[in-house]
Amino acid sequence: MSRTALRICPLCEATCGLTLTIDGTRVTGARGDRDDVFSRGFICPKGASFGAVDGDPDRLRTPLVRKDGELREATWEEAFEAVAAGLRPVVERHGQNAVGVVLGNPNVHTMAGALYPALLLASLGTRSIFSASTVDQMPKHVSSGLLYGDANAIPVPDLDDTDHLLLIGANPLESNGSLCTAPDFPGKLKALKARGGTLTVIDPRRTRTARLANRHIAIRPGTDALLLAAMAHVLFEEDLAAPRELAEHLQGLDELREAVRDFTPEAVAGACDVDATLIRTLARELAAAPTAAVYGRIGSCTVPHGTLASWLVDVLNILTGNLDRPGGALFPQAATDKTPRPAGPGRGFALGRWHSRVSRHPEAKGELPISALAEEIDTATAEGEPVRALVAIAANPVLSVPDGDRLDKALDSLDFMVSVDPYLNETSRHAHVVLPPPPPSQSAHHDFAFNTLAVRNQVRYNRPAVPLEPGRMPETEILARLILAATGMHGADPAAVDTLVIDQTLGKAVKEPHSPVHGQDPRDLAARLTGETGPERRLDMMLRLGPYGDGFGVRPDGLSLEKLLAHPHGIDLGPLRPRLPQPLKTRSGKVELLPEPIADDLPRLREALRERPDGLVLVGRRHLRSNNSWMHNVPALTGGSNRCTLHIHPEDAERLGVRDGEPVRVKGAGGEVTAPAEVTDGVRRGVVSLPHGWGHDRPGTRMSHASADPGVNVNQLLDGSLLDPLSGNAVLNGVPVEVAALVPVT
Repeated sequence: MSRTALRICPLCEATCGLTLTIDGTRVTGARGDRDDVFSRGFICPKGASFGAVDGDPDRLRTPLVRKDGELREATWEEAFEAVAAGLRPVVERHGQNAVGVVLGNPNVHTMAGALYPALLLASLGTRSIFSASTVDQMPKHVSSGLLYGDANAIPVPDLDDTDHLLLIGANPLESNGSLCTAPDFPGKLKALKARGGTLTVIDPRRTRTARLANRHIAIRPGTDALLLAAMAHVLFEEDLAAPRELAEHLQGLDELREAVRDFTPEAVAGACDVDATLIRTLARELAAAPTAAVYGRIGSCTVPHGTLASWLVDVLNILTGNLDRPGGALFPQAATDKTPRPAGPGRGFALGRWHSRVSRHPEAKGELPISALAEEIDTATAEGEPVRALVAIAANPVLSVPDGDRLDKALDSLDFMVSVDPYLNETSRHAHVVLPPPPPSQSAHHDFAFNTLAVRNQVRYNRPAVPLEPGRMPETEILARLILAATGMHGADPAAVDTLVIDQTLGKAVKEPHSPVHGQDPRDLAARLTGETGPERRLDMMLRLGPYGDGFGVRPDGLSLEKLLAHPHGIDLGPLRPRLPQPLKTRSGKVELLPEPIADDLPRLREALRERPDGLVLVGRRHLRSNNSWMHNVPALTGGSNRCTLHIHPEDAERLGVRDGEPVRVKGAGGEVTAPAEVTDGVRRGVVSLPHGWGHDRPGTRMSHASADPGVNVNQLLDGSLLDPLSGNAVLNGVPVEVAALVPVT
């Protein structure tokens, strides 16, 4: 007898509501939940393939422990004993920084990944922290930190109400949106056009999103910051800068005007390969629109001036008066955000509080560049111990980081490695212990991270759709036990981890004058929490203390876990609303338009005015049925147009003797790969494109479908030396490559 269950999709940032069909304990189908308060029935191919992802036979079902050089199945007790025996001696002999931690993209798609890694990092006390953020969105965190004092204060476009949307380096028809959580992003863009609005896309590729746009501008890769700076210049030069109500919250407007003085449209046109007249038109249209929003994503982050480009996206929204304004770009407020504090100056945001040991890269948001992970393992210096042990949680840096070959060798040299991963993949195959979480149907779900980026305030929660399979362990318990094993407390009750967090959080809350529980007894509050598990009790606590919470009875109509469970399709909390100055945590209490690190990096952008690459440059690409490296083992999500091919413009192909479908050699600073050519005018001249996340051809993995059609690792073309200096983000786009046909044209 089949039944249905609700589940928020964890396979991309759109967080669509699903209705699962379940036969016994197996998910046999998935469709969009029409009653979901946020997604209203929208579903993409990834969500429709939930059952195939969930039931992949290659998913690990028991822990693996390395014995005599070989990974073998083990009990959970044996696995955590091995973790304790492997990690603690490294800390005791070589210090806490000798243990590295790598956090991968899937962490933000699970409750466990949101609730426990921060505790692990705090418990270990290591500064050797790396994540997928520095091959993705770290520039946006840094620019937000510098502008607003909070690296997580990221405004999102008000897609449902804007009149004018400018996208740069973003392809939401393929990605479903990123740093902008919006189910049915394609439908929202079509609705924008249907109501007479304007969509402009700036991208070196004619993506699906670009084909939908009113105007597509095929910019030269890597010059995003130059074009945006020129638009800001025009707004000042033509007296179009009108911050309106924002003016009282701004600091440094005159200094900003001077800072962009050199970036005239005529000065940047050659470098961007965009006509100066068109740049002026873009700025004028942005200023003239009744409401407008500028939104930049990974294409504008993974370039040499990624932080400056991310900063300028917000600068344009500010100068046109569209920041913190309906129809512009607003700050979401998630139900599990901390109790809003009164507006006023904060601690601000600092960069470079410590540096990496080998290349002296500054930290950003507590992390070191993941491009430096290999050298932090394999290079000895006088500055301290190398990384000798590694904890990898839902991470596959061998494929996602520049020069995977070097990292592959470095991982083999570690004294100890533990990987939390459902697969034996290109990275976890090096581990001494592999701890596999259960499939998503067997896990509870709430989107802690993505609700802070959602285009509408709402809250949803699902308990597991399927009972935990015998022999499995909840991911929340895996990470709690990992914390205990890594910190010398192996054998303690894992529930103690959640209890400790609850006690500390409530103990702090009762001392805060602005808290709804100020002056109360934290033990009494803890006793009033509901939930069947420690993570549920923590969720109940966060909801009740949050901006919409019941304050433990202070606001009877407010949120709690009990109320959320009574609304299985979620609770709509309304459209985004203006919030300034409350989100600001800068030392001045203002939006600091020209922070010192930004001003110090502008001379480097001025130098780029003279740059003219004379060869081919590489950009990545995304497919609707992919999400980095972790979905290529599902047959339903590969094949067709989702192939690892090199896109090349017909004129470049003819010049180089490249024929469609024939193999070509692509060479970069980090190595070379061979891939089939796909001749297409979907890329501009001088640009070639390879997708990210492929290269499943290394021995020792257990991903049968992925290894049968492995593709090539685009990141092997990079040597890891090119970074955005402010954020440490890897430069993945606009890098020079050489392309040669392997089959001579006769």
